[in-house]
Formats: sequence, C-alpha cells, structure tokens
Amino acid sequence: MHWLWVLIVGAVIGAIAGSITGEKRGCLFNIIAGIIGSSIGESLFSSWGPNVAGMAIIPSILGAVIFAAVISFFFGKSK
Repeated sequence: MHWLWVLIVGAVIGAIAGSITGEKRGCLFNIIAGIIGSSIGESLFSSWGPNVAGMAIIPSILGAVIFAAVISFFFGKSK
C-alpha cells in the first residue's frame, strides 16, 4: 500500500513541477519526475517541511523542477 501512495504523491509532485516549468510530457513522466525529484531535492535541500508518503513536499517539488528543467534542456523540442 505504501508504494501506491508513493506513486500518487510522485505524480502530484511531478505535475506541479511540470506546470512550473511548462513541461507537458504525460502521467508517466510526472511520476518519474516526482520520485527522482524527491531524491534529488531531499539530497540537496534536506527533508524539511511536511512529509507525505516518506517524501518531504517542498524539497521534492524543487528537486522535480530541477529534474524537469534538465530533461527539457537535453531532450526539449527545437524551435
């Protein structure tokens, strides 16, 4: 049951980060960005703020924004 919450919270964190960065890559990307962003954010900014499903929300969102920006930089669409 814990992994279900991790996926749901990861999807929400990834969706928030995607809306901040302007990325629209889908639900699977949101989940991946939320989970990887959580580990990036908690390693860079520590785990402060409210925790949901073992993820500190504010550092996780910041880490997911960083992850989405890096992915956008390397795999973004050329204009």
